[in-house]
Amino acid sequence: MGSHDDAPRAPDTPAPAVDSNCSLPRAANAAAHPSHAAARTGLSRRAFMRATAGSGAGLLVGAAPLLAWIGACRDASSRMMGPPAEPLGPSATGDLVPIGRASRTPLPTSLRTAPGTVDLGPLGRWSTWLYDGVYPGPELRLREGDAFRLTLTNALAEGTSIHWHGVPVPNAMDGVAGLTQPAVSPGGTFDYGWAARPPGTYLYHSHVGLQGDRGLVGALVIEETTPHVAYDRDVVVLVDDWLAGPPTMPTGGGMGGGMGGGMMGGGMGTMRTMGGMPRYGAHLVNGRPASVPALLEVARGERVRLRLINAGGATTFRAALAGHRLTVTHTDGRAVRPVTVDAVVLGPGERYDVVVAMTNVGAWNLAFDGLEDGLTPGRLVVRYRESTAATPPATALPAGLTGGRVLTLSDLVDAEGWPTPGTPARSFALDLAGGMMGGGTSWTMGGQAYPNADPLLVPRGAWARVAMVNRTMVRHPMHLHGHFFRVGTAIKDTVLVPPGGMMGSGGRITFDFLADNPGPWLFHCHNVYHMEAGMARVVRVG
Repeated sequence: MGSHDDAPRAPDTPAPAVDSNCSLPRAANAAAHPSHAAARTGLSRRAFMRATAGSGAGLLVGAAPLLAWIGACRDASSRMMGPPAEPLGPSATGDLVPIGRASRTPLPTSLRTAPGTVDLGPLGRWSTWLYDGVYPGPELRLREGDAFRLTLTNALAEGTSIHWHGVPVPNAMDGVAGLTQPAVSPGGTFDYGWAARPPGTYLYHSHVGLQGDRGLVGALVIEETTPHVAYDRDVVVLVDDWLAGPPTMPTGGGMGGGMGGGMMGGGMGTMRTMGGMPRYGAHLVNGRPASVPALLEVARGERVRLRLINAGGATTFRAALAGHRLTVTHTDGRAVRPVTVDAVVLGPGERYDVVVAMTNVGAWNLAFDGLEDGLTPGRLVVRYRESTAATPPATALPAGLTGGRVLTLSDLVDAEGWPTPGTPARSFALDLAGGMMGGGTSWTMGGQAYPNADPLLVPRGAWARVAMVNRTMVRHPMHLHGHFFRVGTAIKDTVLVPPGGMMGSGGRITFDFLADNPGPWLFHCHNVYHMEAGMARVVRVG
């Protein structure tokens, strides 16, 4: 896999046998990610490695046998199921657009990035960059164990890439331009391919500069073979923050996004300025503004799994559904013991799956309130088929946005049996600092700004510990590529580090991870403006 121009050819390898579902052979998949397989079998990682050592499946993800298997599955891609048959599309006419229909279309084997226009109704026509001409990009939906293969074609005037956020793919497939691959040049192509494991709710987006904040985002779902909770159907709900113009980096501590701003505005504007954030114009849910929201029709008695995804460039959202409670079942794709709350908070890049028992007939807003601004919350309308109620106004906000029980990190308990962290071979203490409080416009980790920062070296197969202290007054959603980590009793790939403050001791988060995926991996703040200003480091496993 890789650029059509630059990729070396793998040696000829017989294609391994595939089953009727084009699933990765069990032993091969287990060897690719031993810690994941050990968690599911109940074996220790060491015992699992002994058990699989002689199986003939000692493959590393990215090795020739796996690539041969992916090639053998290419013709099966028409069976892989993709987004709803009636996608939202680029038009917002003022009518509610139904989502969550059961019909599906085949999973695409290619995506094209190109300039395009999206009709956002009262917000006007948005000239931006799109995947396959739609925003958000096409929903990519696979089954656990599927072979995923996709060719990216770049019709932009600058380089681009795709990062598969949260999926522990082979390093060469991670899509970080300048680190794991060259940017795909204008007119060029790049082939991505990897095994669809582990299951979960993910997203994909460009990993070049600020491109992810101008429409190059989409949902990625890997359906599990045996869910640990009961539900009737699942629906992706993707929230994003919207800029009317192209994103730009803040200068002199001010705003980005080409929309002005500054300290004189006070209130939320001041908080955005201090946080190095642009002045967003709206919050969109499944590509729709609150004035013309998408519609999810439900039936009384249904249990609907909502896959909540924060694809925003910088905004943290608090989400709640009026008239209902949310039973949280997954965080960042990993199963947790179900816990029922009134609201969840999602930092950029975070995902929460929630199951909702549809027992309160009516029409209700599922709302997303941006915590760094005073904008009208984004929303999706949930309406019962049995209801004659009118569509609620955008101002009919859920009580969970201001009260009730809010999910906390300590509520999340791993339900998959991931390995207990061992003694860390490496420990890293990283202060998160910078912005206006740092006396400039750079944002740092451990006193260094990427790319002029030392790599964090971890031996392959070793445990590592990362202890972060937030010395700033804003949240930082910290994301580690290529791995999951244990934070408290949860397994995640993105975690919000709470703000500290000028005089306080700082918000603190510590996590442990098993370095079982070799290569250089980006570890960064998922506020794209902080990342571009230096809040990133490379974790080098090997």
